[in-house]
Parts: sequence; C-alpha cells; structure tokens
Amino acid sequence: MFPLRDHNPSGRTPYVTYALIVVNVVVFLGYAGLMSQPEALYAFYDRYAMIPARLSEGSGYHTLLTSMFLHGGFMHIAGNMLFLWIFGDNMEDEMGHWGFLGFYLVSGVVAGVAHLIAGPGSLVPTVGASGAIAGVMGGYLLLFPRARVDILIIFIVFFKVFPVPAWLMLGLWFALQLVNGVGADPTTGGVAYWAHAGGFIAGLVLTLPVFARLGGPAFWNRTRGRPPHPEAKYRLSRSRVPSVGRRR
Repeated sequence: MFPLRDHNPSGRTPYVTYALIVVNVVVFLGYAGLMSQPEALYAFYDRYAMIPARLSEGSGYHTLLTSMFLHGGFMHIAGNMLFLWIFGDNMEDEMGHWGFLGFYLVSGVVAGVAHLIAGPGSLVPTVGASGAIAGVMGGYLLLFPRARVDILIIFIVFFKVFPVPAWLMLGLWFALQLVNGVGADPTTGGVAYWAHAGGFIAGLVLTLPVFARLGGPAFWNRTRGRPPHPEAKYRLSRSRVPSVGRRR
C-alpha cells in the first residue's frame, strides 16, 4: 500500500518541506558512493548515525539530529521523501514555515529517543527521516482525518489506485508500527518501528496547540474532518497514442 497524493492543496508555497527534501537528497547523494564500500560506510555511520548504546553511555547526542538526514539506500529515501511531499505541505501551511521546521526536528528527536528506550544497548546504527515524517503524519491525522488520500494497492499482479480517508491510511500505518514493534528486536537491526510510533505520537501531541487555535472540536464540526478549503480534483488525461484496430 503506497500513498500517491492527497486531495488537500496547501494555501502557501511549502518552502521548508521542499528544502527538507532537497537537503535529504543532497546529503544522500554526497555519501551514496560509500554504499559499495562497507567499511567506509560503517565509519561514516559510526560518526553520524544514531547508535543507541553510545547514547546510553552519555555521548553522541548530536546524532539524534544528524541521523535524521541519512538513509540506508535509494528505496529508503524515496519512500520517506514521498510521504514528506504528500503530507508536509499541509502541516507547514497550518504551522507556518519556522513552526513547521521546529515541529519536524522535535518529532525526529523524540522518535530517536523512543528507539533508544526500546533498545538502549543496541550497537546497530540507526538512520532515516522516518521518525520525523511519522510526526508529520500524526499531526496530519489530527487536523485532516477525512482528507482523501490516493493509495496504490499492489496484490501480486493486481494493482489499483483507491481514494481513502486519511484516518484509515494513517491509522492502519500506525497500527502496523505497534504490531511489528512488539515482535521486533531493536538490537538486531531492521525497521525502527518504535521510532516510527514515537514520532507519530509526538507529532500528534505537538499539533494540539494548532488544533486548539483552529477551534478544537469545533474545527472538526465545521470541516467534518475534511480540508477547510476545496479539495483538489484529479483527472487522468486522455492518451494521445492512436488506437489500432484488430485485423480479422
């Protein structure tokens, strides 16, 4: 299940969202050449990735921030930037540019702390913007629970795009992080499920002041959980490739 876009246009240019995407991509390209050199890559991660055991010993606190801008491969960064592009602009629209930047960074740090609590003795380097982006998703769920999100469903050879309410897509995503987190061992590597869950909860909590400013439950009653402006409508353009009839 992959989100492709939402039907929730933003009212201002999301400069911070765009800048975060650019910074993440530039940083990744800056060390992507190390992917074929395991020793050099590990030395790089040893300096900038978050290693829970090191933080437990009282050092490496800067990696709570630097690890947010590192990724473990092309698909890792592509997936994260897709989620940020879909949900970040609307959160920036409501919070303002600087407010959103602070929100993003704090969500990422809280996500790192959640991962640290889940496995304080882990020696596995942790990288990725997923925790911060999970915070964006948590805030989005609070403000726009019924905004429509187009998702791509892939089942073996069948695939189709479905519009679903944000609460369904984001709620299911969060539930999967909790379920998978219970059965995962954070000391052996893999997906940092508790970082995702921690970032999501942090984002939801940090969005409460914005929710209150908009009117709290009255905002939901007024908008019915939908975007407080006309939803974007998408239409597939007609193909310009000429059709060829079948010979009999």
